[in-house]
Amino acid sequence: MGFILIGMLLYFLPAIIGHNKRDAVGIFLVNLFFGWTVIGWIIAFVWACSSEYHPPVMVAAGPGKVCYCGQVSHLGARYCSTCGRAI
Repeated sequence: MGFILIGMLLYFLPAIIGHNKRDAVGIFLVNLFFGWTVIGWIIAFVWACSSEYHPPVMVAAGPGKVCYCGQVSHLGARYCSTCGRAI
């Protein structure tokens, strides 16, 4: 059972590396359909390693200040209610 789990982790290694990249869906699909060929796995792996990081976009809802942790506080707040840092 452990051998199967390790084998699946190695098979989907490119998809795991590229899960937060800009081309994550394409990397996963190439890995899923063509990963059984060595060339397909290598293409997906290189693509996952060379793809640009896709940072999450944070949108502030309503008036307020945004802390470093991402929490939105009200306008008059001096400290974040979540992490306690000065805003």
